[in-house]
Amino acid sequence: MAASLQRKAFWGMVWNFAESFSLQIIQFIIGIFMARILQPSDYGMVGMLSIFLTISNMLITSGFYRALIQKKDRTAIDYSTVFYFNIVVGIILYLVLFFSSPYIALFYNVPILEDLTKVIAIPLILNSLSQVQNAKFAIEMNFKMLSKISIITAIITGISSLYMAYSGFGVWSIAYSSVIGESSRCILLWFFANWTPLWKFSWKSFREMFSFGSKMFASGLLESIYNNLYTLIIGKKFATTELGYYTRANGYAQLPVATFNNALSKVTFPMFCEVQKDDERMILLYHKLLRFTAFIIFPIMMLFIVLARPLILFMITDKWESCVILLQILCLSYVWHPVQIVNINLLQAKGRADVTLKIDILKKGIGVLVLCLTIPLGVVAMCIGLIVVSLISTLINIYFTKRIMHIEILSQVKDLCPPLLYSLFMMIITYFATSLIPQNGLRIFVGGVVGIVTYFFVAYLFRSKELQYLFEFINKKKSI
Repeated sequence: MAASLQRKAFWGMVWNFAESFSLQIIQFIIGIFMARILQPSDYGMVGMLSIFLTISNMLITSGFYRALIQKKDRTAIDYSTVFYFNIVVGIILYLVLFFSSPYIALFYNVPILEDLTKVIAIPLILNSLSQVQNAKFAIEMNFKMLSKISIITAIITGISSLYMAYSGFGVWSIAYSSVIGESSRCILLWFFANWTPLWKFSWKSFREMFSFGSKMFASGLLESIYNNLYTLIIGKKFATTELGYYTRANGYAQLPVATFNNALSKVTFPMFCEVQKDDERMILLYHKLLRFTAFIIFPIMMLFIVLARPLILFMITDKWESCVILLQILCLSYVWHPVQIVNINLLQAKGRADVTLKIDILKKGIGVLVLCLTIPLGVVAMCIGLIVVSLISTLINIYFTKRIMHIEILSQVKDLCPPLLYSLFMMIITYFATSLIPQNGLRIFVGGVVGIVTYFFVAYLFRSKELQYLFEFINKKKSI
């Protein structure tokens, strides 16, 4: 049993990191070409709608999807119940956005948003049709198939968006390509899942999953509203181009974090659920994941900070220079997000959705307070506020993990300190190594090489446990 779980966990991590990395590379390359063709105002208009779309998607994906995975004695009726519930939610959310589109356009005083909302919200219905199939693959830990589907979908979306952008569709190239991409994903999930719903909806099954799922709904709603408050406020109070700069900077800052968040969310939650009755194994797994996550994500984000200017100027030209400082600040904010993901998944696997909801309410309350204080100071100050909120949120997560799982705060902090110190040292060396190089492309290359070599050399010099975990993964791959 333990060996089987380790094999599933290992290959789950491999395939999810492969999927996430491949997706980010594809989206990164497509994004470079798109940013060269489109204007900051185009991204600003799509950013104005992000709060409505993200909230809607979160309501579909965060609640009963996770309840289905967390439930140990799930049946065919459970799957069908969640399927029909998701469809109803998806249709209702689309209709709400469809009939609200004139008011959204009026709120921002951008008339094109009325038609744009009606098109860009279509994927909500498509997403609701495929969530059970997605959960089924996750429960079976068949992340290989999910990875293939995601990569194929990203390629189709990227090709269609580039074609339409070069054909002069402007902002509509983003809207139509999202519909094409989600349609492709829905078709592929239905084709490969080998599952069809029963013609039955069980209120008993619904009520059993509602206790957990409803709290996930609430947490997802809070998370979505808070994460998109910035685009809402910047779009309302500042120029559309300012929102475009923020949207691009935010997108690039999230690239490495999204890779880890996707992999960690998809793999660690089912892994923790498998051993949810064995606290000792859960705690051991938690420490390893925490150290390994920090070991990978900390240096990547620090490298992004050092190389932010040459990256932006080299990739998408100097018309986007204003987003350099925003990218650097946001990287410092997002560096802690994967750490929070590990903590939250641990608590959710124990069935403590009530605690995660309390944590979300507390963190979002602090976040809104900081946001209100920084709005008068401008977009840069608002982003700096995110760093403060991220640090406080991480400490809150660590505290509640101690309360529920009795994992000492000091032991959690000790897990994070070594990779953080290695990363800060690497950042300093990389900065001085590239500061006198005038060519942006050469600075990126030299900075990348110097940063990676320095980081792994320091980690090896101090015999870091994180590096040992990495070698363990490599050795497992050879032995499996």
